[in-house]
Amino acid sequence: MLKDDLKYLGLTTVAAVYEEKIKEAEKKNLSYLKFLTSLIEEEVKTKVERSIQRRIKQAKFGEIKTIDTFDFNWPKAIPIKKIQSLLDLKFIQRKENMVMIGPPGLGKTHLAKAIGYQATLSRIPTLYTKAIDLVNELYASMSDNTFMKKMKTYTRPRLVIIDELGYLPLDKKGADFLFQIIDERYECGSIILTSNLAFRDWGKIFGDNTTANAAIERLAHHGELILLKGESYRLKDKKKRKIIRDLK
Repeated sequence: MLKDDLKYLGLTTVAAVYEEKIKEAEKKNLSYLKFLTSLIEEEVKTKVERSIQRRIKQAKFGEIKTIDTFDFNWPKAIPIKKIQSLLDLKFIQRKENMVMIGPPGLGKTHLAKAIGYQATLSRIPTLYTKAIDLVNELYASMSDNTFMKKMKTYTRPRLVIIDELGYLPLDKKGADFLFQIIDERYECGSIILTSNLAFRDWGKIFGDNTTANAAIERLAHHGELILLKGESYRLKDKKKRKIIRDLK
């Protein structure tokens, strides 16, 4: 009956371990309070882990990236201390942004996902998307009258990662969608944004310099700019494979 009652209350972990905990309490002569505390701790651990796994799934990272697997020795120039300081996630508490700019292949996506993954471990609602996917989803939502609902997908999470801005061209409507997301999240939630284009070239993304400057002002007002310089890590591996083939 006790086990059924615990499951009815949703205390499935307590239901699974209470018999073992009773034996442990008798062996160690624990007080009622310590026994109860140990039971509740087990339930809390399980619920926290489930919450974390749910956040990771909702974030839609695809492949998980962690900061300890990033090669900080490869980029020719990278502000290591600034990046490491972001891992305490206080910038999310302050509703600040992070913009990473640099050539392709330097690990911008890896870093963005790693910080996002760290956020999910702290149970912070997070969403990862490529810029072109964000725009395409908002376009699709207009045809089935779910635009406002889809907009909330990008405005509700405390952290949104917009990856690869500038890699593929956007038309004027798509650029307006993107600006709307940036504008609605301004001082309401954090954005991590990666781009291969310097700020001076963002007019090409947004179709005009006025909208581009407005987007930059909102991102930079409460935010960090991280510049990466160097040669593509993927090209390095390609050159290495060519050298090996030539030696053969």
